[in-house]
Amino acid sequence: MILAVLLSMAMFVLVVDTSLMNVSISAVVRDLDTTVSGVQSAIALEALVSAAFILIGSKVGDLIGRKRAYVIGLLGYAVGASAMAVAQSLLVVVIFWAVIGGIGASLLLPAMQSLIHGNFAGPAQKRVYALVGAAAAIAAAVGPLLGGFITTYLSWRIAFVLEVVIIVIVLVGIKLVHDSPYEGPRGVDVVGALLSVVGMGGIVLGVLVWQEGGESVGAFLAVGAVAMGSLVYWLIRRHRAGKPSLMNPEMFRSKPFRIGVTQQMLQQIALGGIMIALPIYLQMVLEYNAMQAGLSLAPLSLSMFVVALLAGQRAGHIRAGILVAGGFGLLTLGVAVLIPLVPRADFGWSLILPLVVAGSGLGLLVSQLNDYTLGPMSEEQVSEAAGTNSAAGSFGLSFGLAMAGAVLLATLAIGFTDQAQDSDVLPPADKDHVAQVLEDDAEVMSNTALRETLVGQPPAVADEIIRINTDVRPVALQFALLVPLVAGALGLLNSIRMIRTDSAPAATGSSPPV
Repeated sequence: MILAVLLSMAMFVLVVDTSLMNVSISAVVRDLDTTVSGVQSAIALEALVSAAFILIGSKVGDLIGRKRAYVIGLLGYAVGASAMAVAQSLLVVVIFWAVIGGIGASLLLPAMQSLIHGNFAGPAQKRVYALVGAAAAIAAAVGPLLGGFITTYLSWRIAFVLEVVIIVIVLVGIKLVHDSPYEGPRGVDVVGALLSVVGMGGIVLGVLVWQEGGESVGAFLAVGAVAMGSLVYWLIRRHRAGKPSLMNPEMFRSKPFRIGVTQQMLQQIALGGIMIALPIYLQMVLEYNAMQAGLSLAPLSLSMFVVALLAGQRAGHIRAGILVAGGFGLLTLGVAVLIPLVPRADFGWSLILPLVVAGSGLGLLVSQLNDYTLGPMSEEQVSEAAGTNSAAGSFGLSFGLAMAGAVLLATLAIGFTDQAQDSDVLPPADKDHVAQVLEDDAEVMSNTALRETLVGQPPAVADEIIRINTDVRPVALQFALLVPLVAGALGLLNSIRMIRTDSAPAATGSSPPV
């Protein structure tokens, strides 16, 4: 029982970590003297590194031992959290929290799944999987509240110190963990590993470069797309030759697995878009502190937790495809209602109804997708399939975070330029200069922070720039929310395939498990 609790504590840290960053964006921006887009890029990069290396991390665990990979993963996370506690620049956050912490997660997640499988059996194994899943759900529910409270009344740095304390407690009990030996092929698919990193990394980095206004966006995206296509070809060729490969392409012969992995990615794209756009709105537009932002996001996270718990316990007689369709339907509806509310909402709790609807949809998805995706896999394939499923989810999360942020800043740049050119207050000789500065330095700023940068400007000019900022930000946030809206709508359409797949065996006299 103690081991199960320690594993759950490790999962809690993994999930709560990103929540802390989301609700602390304004405090981190202020204390590190950086920008919202810089912090958002670090959050997206952490998810990307985790996604890009998780398949490699799974194979590393096979080769060096799952227990050793588990310990190294925890230490990587501890290094990232420790760096956040003392960081004085965004560069430290990127190197230690995003990159080293992300690599730690890529080792920790697959190793944890294998260790649960190797240390527990029968009903005990199911209970531990449920306990670890509950820890993840609880972390998602209380993370914004806990992070908001600590950031507001203590410091966001304290929250990361507490993460380190939890990791130390987990490591103290490491002797209770028995290694889970790997008996499969021990060859290393170096080419496949490189292609997976370049493929996922190129696509998300291309979006991040676009967000920061950099050049060669098309080159990054093209390299990523070519690498992903080459990875598919390489895996098939390697498998046919009977050589070890990064993942077994035969898994994708299972239609439920293919659909489930796609749905997992779309769900995480939607979640990533929501969890970057809404905290920015609450902290930069409504100028909420971390505690107020956490409370405002509570309806989303708590409804997600409650519905996931109830659906997991009571929905066994309903086909997974129907529940997933309902989940994506509620998610899409909630986001669709949020979009017109954003410019009109003067306080966070006015968003409670659409947040509860969207959170309920996410809860249904969380309760069903993993079981639906991994259910058809054999005992020999389940670990590898779980790693592939996790990689798809992590990639979706990083893509959602990056794309929503990029759309947000692109819309800001266009809006700033148009409003400056149309202004009747700005002097004609200054319009081009103001428009160029606003476009080049497009950044989500609170009116308070912007006013501080305008000290020394004529009052009329300062007031006009504040007005432009006030008008443009909600529109940009509305466009950013189109990312989770589109992902939700695509998931809803894809759910039709799930329902058809669920129903197909019934025509032949058999019924698939739900």
